[in-house]
Amino acid sequence: MRVLRSLDELTAPLPAPALTIGNFDGVHAGHRRILASVAEEARAAGGTAVAMTFHPHPARVLAREALPLLTTLEQRLRLLEESGIAVALVLEFTRELSQLAPRAFIEEIVCRRLGTRVVCVGENFRFGHRQAGDVRLLEELARELGFTVRIIPPVVVNGQVASSSLVRRLVAEGDVAAAAALLGRPFALTGEIFPGAGRGREIGFPTLNLRPEQECTPGHGVYVTETLVGGKLHPSATNVGVRPTFESGPAVVETHLLDFAGKFKGGEVEVRFHERLRREQRFPSAEALREQIARDVNAARQFFKNQKIETGK
Repeated sequence: MRVLRSLDELTAPLPAPALTIGNFDGVHAGHRRILASVAEEARAAGGTAVAMTFHPHPARVLAREALPLLTTLEQRLRLLEESGIAVALVLEFTRELSQLAPRAFIEEIVCRRLGTRVVCVGENFRFGHRQAGDVRLLEELARELGFTVRIIPPVVVNGQVASSSLVRRLVAEGDVAAAAALLGRPFALTGEIFPGAGRGREIGFPTLNLRPEQECTPGHGVYVTETLVGGKLHPSATNVGVRPTFESGPAVVETHLLDFAGKFKGGEVEVRFHERLRREQRFPSAEALREQIARDVNAARQFFKNQKIETGK
């Protein structure tokens, strides 16, 4: 996938661009339906599937409170590529850009600079200054300026419309299974391994410790996870929290690889969350904690055993 960081990097016209526009935080099932439509439109016309996104997130520039994002920009771009996008245009979101009127945004960027033939967006798409533009205005401008609009219906999973805000809430509440259903994949944290105090090893359950790159993290608790480290995916059990049995401090993510005796002193790690086993709690002693972790590990093993049984049906 080609990544453009500004419109100035577009030195030659793209062949028959099919375009979608959005923040795409999380790249959930609704986003994926739109992206699939863009890819299909591009294939049908022998053109280019293009996704326009923004960095930093507009909420960072316009809102008073920071929005905890589900994905890093690097994750977002990788997921866009996996969804069939050929060109990702990452525009720097500035107050100047936010002041652009809806018509000017479509005329200047979508039509003149990109030469867009087809625009695929969701029903709740908004654009331009104060988000004054909606799909009705987009369709009016399309008729006037000579491009086609495809309005993609939302994706509903278990009675809920897939949205980034809903996924953020579910992740923060620890309902990672429901979040995964909306994402179409497990929610994942990535980061670098850092040395811990070694208490997990002392009680028989060594862990890899990471500081997540993502801002939205699961609610404190113990989870069934899979951990990608050293190029291999391991079944694991992961604690997210402040380790109240020993100390109270910044929240950390500690993942125990099931039935793994090796060591990793550093490197990148990705933890994929499947299900919460329990909330984080304080235990009266290290021995009581060890006994509970043993039960957690057994529950995680049973989860993977059941998954294998279901897969074999």
